[in-house]
Amino acid sequence: QVQLVEFGGGLVQAGGSLRLSCYATRTILSSDVMGWYRQTPGKQRELVAEITRISTRNYADSVKGRFTISRDDAKNTVYLQMNSLKPEDTAVYSCYGRFDRDYWGQGTQVTVSS
Repeated sequence: QVQLVEFGGGLVQAGGSLRLSCYATRTILSSDVMGWYRQTPGKQRELVAEITRISTRNYADSVKGRFTISRDDAKNTVYLQMNSLKPEDTAVYSCYGRFDRDYWGQGTQVTVSS
């Protein structure tokens, strides 16, 4: 019923920036919470950032001060601005949305080189 489509992953040097986008095929005003998770092989998937329908934000300690999550309701899109990237940020990043059910994007690779 809902698809989440991600854009913006890629290769970047340490200290650089990337912006991830997550477009939803349903109005995100009907979502309680949208967010970004990341995962590397052999490690548990972890929450990076989330934003609720009342714009409450929550971040992993490792990204506080560097990443910013935001939303554009008119575009049904959630963004993750990633600044001061570090090699340890390398992971597959997946968009998450809670609507009537939980939905996940395909995932997009972010690679940060030293």
